Amino acid sequence: MSTLKHIAALTMVRNDDFFLRKWVEYYGQELGKENLYIYYDGEDQTIGDFCQGTNAFIHPKIGWEVVAAEKGRLKFLSEKAAELFTKGYDIVIGVDADEYIVVDPMLNIGLSEYLSSQEIDVSLSPLGLDFGQKLGEEEILSQEQTFLSQRHYAQIGTRYTKPSIIAQPCRWGSGFHRIKGHNFHIAKDLYLLHFGYADKKILEERLGDKERVTQGRANHIYKRSRTIRFVTEKKARNFDRWTRRARTIQTWCRPPYALNKPAMFELRIIVKMPERFRDIL
Repeated sequence: MSTLKHIAALTMVRNDDFFLRKWVEYYGQELGKENLYIYYDGEDQTIGDFCQGTNAFIHPKIGWEVVAAEKGRLKFLSEKAAELFTKGYDIVIGVDADEYIVVDPMLNIGLSEYLSSQEIDVSLSPLGLDFGQKLGEEEILSQEQTFLSQRHYAQIGTRYTKPSIIAQPCRWGSGFHRIKGHNFHIAKDLYLLHFGYADKKILEERLGDKERVTQGRANHIYKRSRTIRFVTEKKARNFDRWTRRARTIQTWCRPPYALNKPAMFELRIIVKMPERFRDIL
């Protein structure tokens, strides 16, 4: 077995304690809470008591208009990641609070062991899975059970195949979707699970949040909420077969406007999660 590397995870959050609580629980278990770095966006925020044992900070609000704020947020997080490398970290994970990077349970190893075994030049990308709520079958998402015992369907999403894992200082683009000046490599048996649009009630609450509307996020939320419709209406495909195909397609297919991002011919493939994932998150 390879020697475990020193791995940190960082995120920036605003008004999203529901997912951040799960983020701290999951990454704390996988990496150790002392290796988690959380930045609350705005001095009107309060650090949750569940962050005890992590490195959590209140930071002045980074802009209000959505595009400028997102660019500023990722510039800030890229700089913080660079600082972590100077503190002795070998790998830094950058993700939003509703994103969880997991290793396929069939390998029977944790995230730290998996990443320690990988040769990473600049970055490593998990395959992105965007979860929705299958209306009529799945109830409101609860903290009392594992997320994957409550949500069983996801769209294979190029937006969430992100270079979230880096092994040297670099500059993430908005949303961690790319690294400026570098290509990406999609890892085998590694997934980024996005739950931000996996609950109709949470989406409705976000659309009722005046701050999000003022920032210009309403259209973004409406657009991404299509995941719920897709998983409700579309036939679910075989997970192992289609994730294997998706890795190949996304590795070779690129949008002409961004050659360092993955594409998938606009395919909307819904997969059903295998039972083996049920208890890991």
